[in-house]
Amino acid sequence: MASSSTRSPEHKRAKMDPQAKTSGQVATNVQEQLHHVTRTKRGQVMGLRGGFRGCTIWFTGLSGAGKTTISFALEQYLCFNGIPSYSLDGDNMRTGLNKNLSFTPQDREENIRRVGEVAKLFADGGVVCLSSFISPFNKDRDTARKLHKEVGLPFYEIFVDTPLEICEQRDVKGLYKKARAGLIKGFTGIDQNYEKPVDPEITLYAGKDDIDTCVQKMVSFLQSKGIIPESAVNNVKELLVPADHRESAMAEAEKLDTLNISKLDLQWVQVLSEGWATPLTGFMREREYLQCQHFNCLLDTGTVNQSVPIVLPVQTEDKERLENSSGFALTYEGKRVAIIRTPEFYPHRKEERCCRQWGTSNEGHPYIKMVMDSGDWLVGGDLEVLDRIQWNDGLDEYRLTPNELRAKFRKLGADAVFAFQLRNPVHNGHALLMNDTKRRLKERGFKKPVLLLHPLGGWTKADDVPLATRMKQHAAILEEGVLDPASTVVAIFPSPMMYAGPTEVQWHAKARMSTGANFYIVGRDPAGMPHPEGSKDLYDHSHGRRVLTMAPGLTQLEIIPFRVAAYNTKKKAMDFFDPENKEDFLFISGTKMRSLARSGDHPPDGFMAPKAWKVLSTYYQSINQ
Repeated sequence: MASSSTRSPEHKRAKMDPQAKTSGQVATNVQEQLHHVTRTKRGQVMGLRGGFRGCTIWFTGLSGAGKTTISFALEQYLCFNGIPSYSLDGDNMRTGLNKNLSFTPQDREENIRRVGEVAKLFADGGVVCLSSFISPFNKDRDTARKLHKEVGLPFYEIFVDTPLEICEQRDVKGLYKKARAGLIKGFTGIDQNYEKPVDPEITLYAGKDDIDTCVQKMVSFLQSKGIIPESAVNNVKELLVPADHRESAMAEAEKLDTLNISKLDLQWVQVLSEGWATPLTGFMREREYLQCQHFNCLLDTGTVNQSVPIVLPVQTEDKERLENSSGFALTYEGKRVAIIRTPEFYPHRKEERCCRQWGTSNEGHPYIKMVMDSGDWLVGGDLEVLDRIQWNDGLDEYRLTPNELRAKFRKLGADAVFAFQLRNPVHNGHALLMNDTKRRLKERGFKKPVLLLHPLGGWTKADDVPLATRMKQHAAILEEGVLDPASTVVAIFPSPMMYAGPTEVQWHAKARMSTGANFYIVGRDPAGMPHPEGSKDLYDHSHGRRVLTMAPGLTQLEIIPFRVAAYNTKKKAMDFFDPENKEDFLFISGTKMRSLARSGDHPPDGFMAPKAWKVLSTYYQSINQ
């Protein structure tokens, strides 16, 4: 075994298992790298997209250049978009298959030879194999390429060109420092030469570009090679008229026939225009509507989850007036807001729609009542929205589009985004779940997980807490440090609330995919409500989270299941419920919380941040007057 003074690691130094010396492990400056994609998630996506995509992508560069970071991020993108992939990391290989190899020139050559053979097997199995190795010598990389070429498998060499000085600045484990001090001999870049690739397929500049930029460059390259199909490219389809065409579009809209729409309809226009319902190009045509109603998916561009219909009801007289037109303008409160092109009218089978979406047509349900009162026809067509929808209620700054949220996450340096959908005030039980999710993501190797706290901002039933109050309460939660303001983004999700249980929760999850979120926290009874004719719930409280783990078209998201939290009377804080000590826990229902707030009383200390409780209490006392 090489002495500590002659080790030349390709990756990070790790604490070695005490048994390593007796198990054949030779290289010691290595550690296991935790994948961001679980075996369960990888298994879900195998074969979701037809066509053979096996290839090897070989990342090469100095230690600390960013090879593994980019590889893991690209692996996550591919797997979450239905393309099976696997990252081979230098440290992982040297703790397993290659643990009997040191860092002598001969063993380094053998290390890369074995990796090339393993990568070839993965590629031959239809997997996109992402190999992250310093692999300092052109000869060894050429050997790996030749192995693939001989059997007709694509091999792409990617040079992660990060300057030595930046790699040294990133020296988390202090290996460069040790090499400079002579404690590690033969360290690549210091006293071991690194041969830059002569003609790599792609060069990534991870010293100046962020990880997302590097990943997107790789995605574009793989799309050009046919590895990534167009349907898997994660673009947001906004339906806003481009700024340089807005004047002409407005002039055209003034000449068109018009259809007056409701506030609820305008909320759906906003949802469509900002790209939350990608790949829809407007209100659903009948083909899309049928796919949504019967399969909870859109099927024409691959399997895309779309569990709720986004439709525009019209009255018979409007249908008869507009059915022969090639386009008409939508108006709200006298203002033209959008144009519908090549409209298609079809019957609005209201009872069937309600039974499929809600499992009932009971008009005691407030959204079902709105459906039943709406027009007997639906109109679909391509939508061109003339200007961004603004509500001028003091909250528009929080109505960030999916693309704006993506930009914000990039600016924060997020390597994971976990979304929490809510329509209620936040108590410390919610915060416990969110903070616990952040902790677990860090344990899985993510460096900067960011929370998207994303309250629903469209129509809600009359007894729900208004949006303005909820936003004020959420601000108080952040002000008191219950959630970390530096790693939390608060924004408004513009969708109306439909209270459609497991069917609707798929929509909530799918829409967050457009923001780049890759983890989704699902609540106890998502999108549920009491049955209109009794005290029991309309839906089983566990079905929403169970359905999400099985729903097609949501593979980009990993579902974080709800954990029951209650007030621990001994800890005087919200805590995850422990059935073995159930006598220590107090469940504070929504009814009890509202009763306390109306009366001006306080919940137990630790249930909700004091400033946040004051916001809620003030609201409920105001409606008592």
